[in-house]
Amino acid sequence: SPSPGSRSLTIHDFDIGRPLGKGKFGNVYLARLRDSHFIVALKVLFKSQLEKEGMEHQLRREIEIQSHLQHPNILRLYNYFHDERRVYLILEYAPRGELYKELQKSHTIDEQRTATIMEELAHALAYCHQNKVIHRDIKPENLLLGLRGEVKIADFGWSVHTPSLRRKTMCGTLDYLPPEMIEQRTYSEMVDLWCIGVLCYELLVGNPPFESSSYSETYRRILKV
Repeated sequence: SPSPGSRSLTIHDFDIGRPLGKGKFGNVYLARLRDSHFIVALKVLFKSQLEKEGMEHQLRREIEIQSHLQHPNILRLYNYFHDERRVYLILEYAPRGELYKELQKSHTIDEQRTATIMEELAHALAYCHQNKVIHRDIKPENLLLGLRGEVKIADFGWSVHTPSLRRKTMCGTLDYLPPEMIEQRTYSEMVDLWCIGVLCYELLVGNPPFESSSYSETYRRILKV
């Protein structure tokens, strides 16, 4: 496991491999711990970028939440460390990449596989909700695939740990926004269930159910369901 007890890790403990993805605040690389040869995904974030966008609080929250969640369908955050310029998150490596890319390639996903994905997500979200965590941003880009094609929920940047499970912040992706968020009403963990419904539709049909050419029209369609 990439948490070697008392000594804190540095970038020199890793062999860095190919880039796995690019983000606004940095990149993700395939990496291997030199001591144990354990394979991980290393997410490298630039402090200057995080500070410029005022995202330090969100990152702390993401680390705090994800490091406590242990479920086969949730991407593990094993550990983190930082130096003067960067923050490094040591994440589980999901060899089959984003569900989004698979959907782009094949346009739709068959009913059997969609059903399996829904079941895995439902288990993972039930676990999140039992632990008073709402993810708030379930969409194909935030779902990774393990070696056997099993789903791994990633990216807890928008998630909240809320002892009361009631929130009022607007966030998430337009096509996946639930009506109560658009109307800025108080909402609960049920927003995640709306999102997996939208996802189920998108996987089977090839595009999200409320998609349209303008924001206002998408909003209207969502509100009218």
